[in-house]
Amino acid sequence: EVQAGTYKLDSSHGKITWSVKHLGFSTYVGQFTNVSADLTLDPANPSASTLTATVPIADVSPDSQGLKNHLQTPDFFDAAQFPTATFKASSIAIDKDDASEADVTGDLTIRGVTRPVTLEVKFNQAGPSMGGAYRVGFDGETTVKRSDFGVSYGLGVGLGDDVELHIEGEFVKQS
Repeated sequence: EVQAGTYKLDSSHGKITWSVKHLGFSTYVGQFTNVSADLTLDPANPSASTLTATVPIADVSPDSQGLKNHLQTPDFFDAAQFPTATFKASSIAIDKDDASEADVTGDLTIRGVTRPVTLEVKFNQAGPSMGGAYRVGFDGETTVKRSDFGVSYGLGVGLGDDVELHIEGEFVKQS
């Protein structure tokens, strides 16, 4: 049984992995780390639950320092002007056929542009961890078009527009 309360993401056990088609040769994968998120859970009324997350753009982790530097520029995230991306849930709808799945809809803001996004979320489990802290764990997925957020570098010459996001999160109960 899931405990109601407020939770914070354990950033060492939470990340966002992204993938995008690269020149038709491969699917390039990277991740964002050091994500912070706050979750208020109401298992009796899941639609009353809330979620907000902040993603530090400087903490993007591709396999190349050159690409990491390029992703910080106005060609991509323009981290100097927009150092974070954010997500704020506006609704949570539990799947009628599988209570461990939900659609979490909210506003994703990247580069100062806000668009609605729906995450398909899977509840993993809840309970005390090895250290004794009560946790809840989720995985989520969505696909966004980077051009919707003003990131158009390389479109039409081989870099994909669709970016698949996979979110993993363990949240630690605060109260």
